[in-house]
Amino acid sequence: MNILSNGKSHDFGDDTSVPVKTQLDEDPNGLSPVRYDDPDGALESAEFLPSGDGKKATRFTDFEGKTSFGMSVFNLGNAIMGSGILGLAYAMANTGILLFLFLLTAVAALSCYSIHLLLKASGVVGIRAYEQLGYRAFGTPGKMAAGIAITLQNIGAMSSYLYIVKSELPLVIQAFLKADPNLDLWYLNGNYLVIMVSAGIILPLALMKQLGYLGYTSGFSLTCMVFFLSAVTYKKFQIPCPFEEFSSNGTSTHHAVNVSDVVMDDSHCTPQMITINSQTAYTIPILAFAFVCHPEVLPIYTELKNPSKQKMQKVSNLSILVMYTMYFLAALFGYLTFYGKVEPELLHTYSRIDPYDTLILCVRVAVLTAVTLTVPIVLFPVRRAIQHMAFPTKSFNWIRHIAIAVVLLTIINMLVIFAPNILGIFGFIGATSAPCLIFIFPAVFYIRIVPKDKEPMTSVPKILAACFAALGVSFMVMSLSFIIMDWTTGASRAADVGAWLIKRISNPLVGVVTCS
Repeated sequence: MNILSNGKSHDFGDDTSVPVKTQLDEDPNGLSPVRYDDPDGALESAEFLPSGDGKKATRFTDFEGKTSFGMSVFNLGNAIMGSGILGLAYAMANTGILLFLFLLTAVAALSCYSIHLLLKASGVVGIRAYEQLGYRAFGTPGKMAAGIAITLQNIGAMSSYLYIVKSELPLVIQAFLKADPNLDLWYLNGNYLVIMVSAGIILPLALMKQLGYLGYTSGFSLTCMVFFLSAVTYKKFQIPCPFEEFSSNGTSTHHAVNVSDVVMDDSHCTPQMITINSQTAYTIPILAFAFVCHPEVLPIYTELKNPSKQKMQKVSNLSILVMYTMYFLAALFGYLTFYGKVEPELLHTYSRIDPYDTLILCVRVAVLTAVTLTVPIVLFPVRRAIQHMAFPTKSFNWIRHIAIAVVLLTIINMLVIFAPNILGIFGFIGATSAPCLIFIFPAVFYIRIVPKDKEPMTSVPKILAACFAALGVSFMVMSLSFIIMDWTTGASRAADVGAWLIKRISNPLVGVVTCS
């Protein structure tokens, strides 16, 4: 019987030939490596660390990391970008510019710290899989908790992404073609379109053997969101405040747009530095999930060329910095365009002015493209989690690799087409799994995995990790409370924002809106 550094025991049984391994970790002062005992490393870390004879047991995760630093930044940035850029202007309207900047900065710093905890725990035991970190910390229950959380969180996100495609792509096509919405045309049927997009775009990308191959599509996806940011910035200087409402009239073939005779009061056209109102509390959990990328961090780390904790931390920090800048600029210019009249869905506010504005329609196409190209990125951690839970010792197999992707996309398409109301349930699940993956799991895994003789529970790093886990619990309680308020109050304003919160948690890119 061998006692692990985190207090767990493992019986090697008859396998007495397994050598005792040690892992090297950098000393904080950079003077000399610190050695952590890892008696069972040969069992749980074999997929990343060589065995005693210099060879590795072949696992489905075995391959040489070849993804460049830049492509890794693109992939992680694409994973982060699905975290609410379309709703941040509304969040700023309910917090004020300075309070919003403070909260966004704090969340970005917390996200960097959370990734630091994951990478530190990963480095101690030589494991680059979220599920296996859970196993090392809490055994099979920890492994299953991490795997199930990743699976449910990302399936909910993918379902919401495809629901956007189903509901919004027909309307964008209709607006471009000025088609009669009453016509029963196949290319205006969302069910057909979502299947075509899934089979023609998402599935081929999801069949890539490694996540690193999606760096180019991730770069294009981020380019689409840069176009969105550019359009929002341009519209700030084009749209006056107060803006004039438009109403659509005309026949099914002609859409004449007339300016309303009602001119809005300009009393709201002043930026607020700090705002506290009944909706301010709702923005806190939304911002807390603004940098969700943790299920993708370790897979990207695994495929990074010449990987090290420092290099992966730089990838994470750069990705978060770029997204932080884009978030703030998009929120700022969106808010300064409409001020207090901005809606929870920014593009819906533009549609109140001119629902057939060519630039805004192009922006909607760009956002739909970004949504579509994010699905394969989100699918990879789900497939990895399923394989860790069901086939942990199996080598890579193309049939299994393809089958899991096909089954996942089939199930998600069926949910989107036949049971769209299930998205509300995924929102509830997301409010539980997201805080676990971002705050709670990284902290408790770090506390359990890092040896107590190196960092006792009274040490500053572990006290900070414990506080971080408690913060995650508070965000979970807050998010669930708002969702329950939405379900129980229905018609109230709190319900409207609560519904938005559900969408943000299960899929923060829900922001593409219908034409008025």
